[in-house]
Amino acid sequence: MSSLTNQNIFTVSRLNAEVRLLLENEMGIVWLVGEISNFSAPVSGHWYLTLKDSRAQVKCAMFRGNNRHVSFKPTNGNQVLVKARLSLYEPRGDYQLIIESMQPEGDGRLQQQFEELKMKLASEGLFAQTSKQILPEHPKCVGVITSKTGAALFDILDVLKRRDPSLPVVIYPTMVQGEEAAIQIAQAIGRANARNECDVLIVGRGGGSLEDLWCFNNEIVARTIAASQIPIISAVGHEIDVTIADFVADMRAPTPSAAAELVSRDNSHKAQGIAGREQKLFGAWRYYLSQQKQQVSRLQHRLERQHPSQQLQRQSQQLDELDGRLQRAMQRFTALHQQKVERQLHRLQLHSPAKRLSLQQATLARVEQKLLDAMDRRLLNTRHQLAIAAEKLDTVSPLATLKRGYSITQDAQGQVVQSTTDVKTGDTLVTRLANGEVRSTVN
Repeated sequence: MSSLTNQNIFTVSRLNAEVRLLLENEMGIVWLVGEISNFSAPVSGHWYLTLKDSRAQVKCAMFRGNNRHVSFKPTNGNQVLVKARLSLYEPRGDYQLIIESMQPEGDGRLQQQFEELKMKLASEGLFAQTSKQILPEHPKCVGVITSKTGAALFDILDVLKRRDPSLPVVIYPTMVQGEEAAIQIAQAIGRANARNECDVLIVGRGGGSLEDLWCFNNEIVARTIAASQIPIISAVGHEIDVTIADFVADMRAPTPSAAAELVSRDNSHKAQGIAGREQKLFGAWRYYLSQQKQQVSRLQHRLERQHPSQQLQRQSQQLDELDGRLQRAMQRFTALHQQKVERQLHRLQLHSPAKRLSLQQATLARVEQKLLDAMDRRLLNTRHQLAIAAEKLDTVSPLATLKRGYSITQDAQGQVVQSTTDVKTGDTLVTRLANGEVRSTVN
């Protein structure tokens, strides 16, 4: 522990920063093929995705400045070829690819192979202007290496017939498309060199897609052209089509017809010489530009590693991530708040005055009904008791006695006469019978 110093102790931030620099400086640019998944394009304009194969996956980011050059809209499931640099997203400690270009896998693979072979052969000097042969000013025989049924051959022959009908032409037929075409083209060049009957060769075909012209991007064809003792003019496709054969050949013609004009003489042969020199100058200038572009690319890559835009890109990615986290947090908060509101609403409904009033009204109705039932029972009992009492009262009632034939005599004051001593002569008496009364005077 005594040898441990503060410089040996890393913070997490410092560690991630060091690892990021190591990844960016050591790995540089990589090409990667994979299937797109988890693709997202937030409002910032950046793209975030995962590239995967059957056994692994890697996170990727493609910033707005680069993805605007992509010619198609990526979707999940696309197989793509990407050019990217390896980096590390420091806030999460995740290593990721920063994509600089993206192409569909098929075209992308061919373009990648084209660029790799171009850089390889350029580094070996096969494109250097110093290694190219000078075309004969007045060819004595022209060799044509192309398909014997293609339009390119007839275009070449038409131009030669029009400009210099006396110029001999030797045709070396070959396939110019397909898997076996590259071998056949190389063999035709070798055969022309072995026979040594021509002092210039035109190698080419008509226009087509990158895949159609691919045999002219083959390394075997390129090296065979470079090794040829006979000067070769590359005449592949249209003017916009560029192949490895164009870089390696001693001269490039924009079309097969133009190649025929270069090797034929007419009244404008001096202008033709100037055009040839212009072609050489153009080739040298194009080679120089290619070298300068590679140098600029290397310097730009070094600059990008230290450019503030890198930090801005990382911060922009972090902002997108924080925005995503905020969106998810807001959704969770809203869901929880909604659940809480629903629970409070349920509780409020359980304790609602209207519900309690309804329950009290139901209870009051039950009590009122019970009271009515009790009153009915009480009244019935009271009526029954009254009937019994009336019956008992009737039994002892004087009226009942009167009905049995008895009578009651009262004096004028209503006092019952119980003895003869209670009356005197001249008193008025009232005798009450069952069906009335009799008034009499005591004599």
